[in-house]
Amino acid sequence: MSTLAHPTMTPARSADGAIPGSADLDRYSYADRPIPPAPRWEGAESDLGRVGRKTTSSRGRGLHGQLVQQLGQMIVSGDLGADRPLVPEEIGQRFEVSRTVVRESLRVLEAKGLVSARPNVGTRVRPVSDWNLLDPDIIEWRAFGPQRDEQRRELFELRWAIEPLASRLASGHGREDIQQRLAELIEIMGHACAQADLATYARADTELHVLILQLAGNRMLEHLSGIVACALQVSGGPATACERPSEASVGMHARLVEALGSGDGSAAENTMRALLTVHPEIEPSVPAPREH
Repeated sequence: MSTLAHPTMTPARSADGAIPGSADLDRYSYADRPIPPAPRWEGAESDLGRVGRKTTSSRGRGLHGQLVQQLGQMIVSGDLGADRPLVPEEIGQRFEVSRTVVRESLRVLEAKGLVSARPNVGTRVRPVSDWNLLDPDIIEWRAFGPQRDEQRRELFELRWAIEPLASRLASGHGREDIQQRLAELIEIMGHACAQADLATYARADTELHVLILQLAGNRMLEHLSGIVACALQVSGGPATACERPSEASVGMHARLVEALGSGDGSAAENTMRALLTVHPEIEPSVPAPREH
């Protein structure tokens, strides 16, 4: 039985003219696939402050990137369930791409843990337990799919675990150039808040949080900076707490930067924890043990 319907492969149609088995694929045409717009950035950008450079995002790579996005979203959303076979010939015909594009796209998805390819078995969708859940693409696909609430909660809990510690470790770093950049980011955030410029505020906020992780002097924490960037970029609910401009939030970020510059590790840690748990427009959101 065909797993990926295509007009030339499945000529029979139902009474309403639909191609049997094609609904899952047709949900996400290239023109309508649910990819959020990239935020606009008008502030300066330092070498250390550039975020998202270490990600494995497939966006913006022509047909290859589009196919990775298309199939990845379908797998993460559950439209292509676990152990579902993926036939390269059918994929190529359905999306009108070459065998090379299909082969390379499936390799990318395999590297992310979404599919597996075995001799005499073929390529199949893998269960969620095998996915690389820290991959930026998978984070985004989950955050804008049916699992959005769960993904955002998990991202917040990860931030709660690592960012206060990173702030303590980053305090007293002794780098005047970095302290100056942090101060510049506070100014950008303040200006963006006054102008109600959410995109600029969010980008400056992301750079600030990522830079703190990079300053912590812990390579493993630094490696997670791209994950925090993704968490802030896909934020959309109260569990993220830093995504909306407000004078109170700018002031709290300014106190955090001051604590980092003075070397007050306790103040830096506590301020970061406050940033992650209190927002002027929402109720406090603190992780609590969940029943399993």
